[in-house]
Amino acid sequence: MKPILSNERGMALAVAIFALVVVGALVAGAFFAGTQEQRVGENSRRVTQSFGAAEAGLNEIIRNWQPQAINHVRQYPLDSVAVPLNLADTITPDGTGVYGGYIYRLNDEVYLVDITARDRKSATGVIGGGARQRLGELVRIRTLDLKIGAALTTRGGVSLKGNALVNGRDTVPQGWNTSYCDTLGDTTKAGIRTTDTSQVSTQRAGQLDGNPPKTQDTSIHANTFTQFGDVSYASLAAAAGIQLSGGNYKTQPVVTGGVCDRSPLTQQLNWGDGMNPSLPCGNYFPIVHVAGDVTLNGDQGQGVLLVDGNLNIQGSYVFYGVVIVQGDIKTAGGGSTDAHFYGAVMANNVDLTLNSLAGNATLQYSKCAITNALEGTMVVTPVRSRGWSQLY
Repeated sequence: MKPILSNERGMALAVAIFALVVVGALVAGAFFAGTQEQRVGENSRRVTQSFGAAEAGLNEIIRNWQPQAINHVRQYPLDSVAVPLNLADTITPDGTGVYGGYIYRLNDEVYLVDITARDRKSATGVIGGGARQRLGELVRIRTLDLKIGAALTTRGGVSLKGNALVNGRDTVPQGWNTSYCDTLGDTTKAGIRTTDTSQVSTQRAGQLDGNPPKTQDTSIHANTFTQFGDVSYASLAAAAGIQLSGGNYKTQPVVTGGVCDRSPLTQQLNWGDGMNPSLPCGNYFPIVHVAGDVTLNGDQGQGVLLVDGNLNIQGSYVFYGVVIVQGDIKTAGGGSTDAHFYGAVMANNVDLTLNSLAGNATLQYSKCAITNALEGTMVVTPVRSRGWSQLY
């Protein structure tokens, strides 16, 4: 039989095309897998970056806590403080993202900071963006551990003259109502707490009141007036929003356009409005630091007053809150208002001289004034247990 020869022309082309198709499919699959892997990696990076931005946002809010704007908001759900999400104001320090959210007051001391953050590229609308993370953190107001045990705490002597009065019985300041004071009728404190009660002198009966009217406490020492738990007097003075040199000052609230004016031009002499707590400056409790001796001659102030030297009060000046003086306290006159202090006063007497309260000066213990002053001036710290959580 004659052999039959098959025609194999074109097989190489078919095999080559098939090989190209297979190789192309492999290459396409590799590119697809690589692209997916790249996108997964990019998304993971953006999620991680947005998580870091949320953490940075929480830290920034706590670090730059604004007591005057936040500490007196109404309890949730009645009120909240918005943290707007925008590139101008809430970009993270390293520029990796932006954050925004809300701050809620849960009770008298605890707040929830609810922050949502996006990585920087997602925030600018880059294709493939959209990674965001939402974190919540519980923070607590970091109040000073003053260990207040009396209306007046001092290491030196005290002289009460004229109609001067030191009263350790808890009293709500005149004009303040129950909605403004979280605590009413606290336990009575001593009138004067000092290292040596024999150095306390009065001109007449009834100038000292409290339980007891005066108490001797040998544990009082210099650190009592310079170290308050983990907060020192120096660090507290450095954090003061109002810094003044020694001198003679007249302080009073300033309202501009229906808003408490805290601009640099007026802030130095605007120390809040304790006489009218419902007015715009009523919830303004600044920390005031005076580097030297100071004389106050009208009208009023509130918050925390720190004086490196001596404090002299003239006329009818009234202060609501905590006063810490490294030197002596002296008052003269009385004017139209009897009370000079609502809250608590601590006088170190660095040279251990005499505190003199004369005229109609009244030093009245008030936990309400102390609490509002400290809550209105103090920053916050995260709670010790697991304070943050990822929110969805």
